[in-house]
Amino acid sequence: MNLDLYKYIYFVGIGGIGMSALARYFNLQGKKVFGYDKTPSKITNTLISEGITIQYKDQVSLIPEVIQKNKNTLIVFTPAIPQNNKILTWLNSKEYNITKRSELLGEISKNSICLAVAGTHGKTTTSAILGHLLASCNMPVTAFLGGVTENYNSNLIYKGSEIMVVEADEFDRSFLHLKPNIACITSMDADHLDIYGTTSELENTFVEFSKLVPDSNNLLFKKGLPLEGKTVSATETADFEARNVRIEDGSYVFDLKTPSEEIKNLRFHLPGRHNMFNAVTALGMAILAGSPTDCLSKALQDFKGVKRRFSYKIKTENLVLIDDYAHHPTEIDALYQAVTEMYPQNKKLIVFQPHLFSRTKDFGNEFAKSLSRFDEVMLLEIYPAREEPIEGISSQWLLDKIENGNKEIVTKEELSREVKKSNCKIKLMVGAGDIGIEVESVTKYLKDED
Repeated sequence: MNLDLYKYIYFVGIGGIGMSALARYFNLQGKKVFGYDKTPSKITNTLISEGITIQYKDQVSLIPEVIQKNKNTLIVFTPAIPQNNKILTWLNSKEYNITKRSELLGEISKNSICLAVAGTHGKTTTSAILGHLLASCNMPVTAFLGGVTENYNSNLIYKGSEIMVVEADEFDRSFLHLKPNIACITSMDADHLDIYGTTSELENTFVEFSKLVPDSNNLLFKKGLPLEGKTVSATETADFEARNVRIEDGSYVFDLKTPSEEIKNLRFHLPGRHNMFNAVTALGMAILAGSPTDCLSKALQDFKGVKRRFSYKIKTENLVLIDDYAHHPTEIDALYQAVTEMYPQNKKLIVFQPHLFSRTKDFGNEFAKSLSRFDEVMLLEIYPAREEPIEGISSQWLLDKIENGNKEIVTKEELSREVKKSNCKIKLMVGAGDIGIEVESVTKYLKDED
């Protein structure tokens, strides 16, 4: 695929977090970028403001004339697009050059030093920290991120093209299209069993990905995983480890031990041991990529986080509202650890929107156990994303499994009032679906009521 040949690029599903980063990249490269998405959003509004043309109706007639008349257009799609999508069906029938997002990412990064961040949890935060570290240390880096960073207010960091930071997505085995020079695997917990079938098949695919790294010394992974390379830990001895961890003024302070040196008194503002592990991993990858170590301390301290990853929406003496993307039991456990470490004496409400019928079914007992730890639980209906309903699987089915007397199903219409009524000081809104949109309404309601 010679990308220089294409003047026009059309994205089917341009509003997706990964797709929009690629659209931004090509727009900055001087390509003419167009796309379709089913609903307007903050992301699509921003893309339009940057000069990208977007349609919101699945109608072939609305595809820009310049695309309809020019078969030398690259079409990019995401597996999240339904098979009955009229636009993609028509483009397929007209013999356009069509590629998946993951394949395009592999093509872009193959002539650069590719730093790939893999794992069932932690990819976006680790990638964002890594991209920020390299950019802050004046390394020539482009980072494609699965979230919007607070520092750059974007899911793209664009500071040069010699180094590419990419999220290596295990969904649909997408990460096997990459050619990583340096990589990490943060976790290999069971997930996407609708794709893999079994946990062992998922793990085997991660092992296959790990072998894409030419030198195992350039593979970092969470200590305990069955892989070959360098180990990482925030709690125990490892090749890259956090030592002397303490909390000062609500932030972590720690020393980083690497195979060759020790960097003292690093300060990191994101809560949760899982986030400190992400930071240690990102620091290790930055060092392997050749980043000068004398700039890393200030760069890490300046990192502000990723939107919807333990994002404070309200933080007052009487009320804390936190927005988080967690959508797997392990992530909810990590969230509970983080919020309990920061607010050990306060009651905590979790509002959770399950994501996917299949994931809810596969991990129903684990979700129930994780959610039961909070003082109060509210569930929204399951966000289906790309799936059709599964008979018998619903938020009520999950609620019945939760061992907590303070639990209920809430509708979006009554959500703000119900969250307001809760006497928990700490209120968390959690999930990977459209709960992120509801957060804005709840935040406004709570502020207006105060």
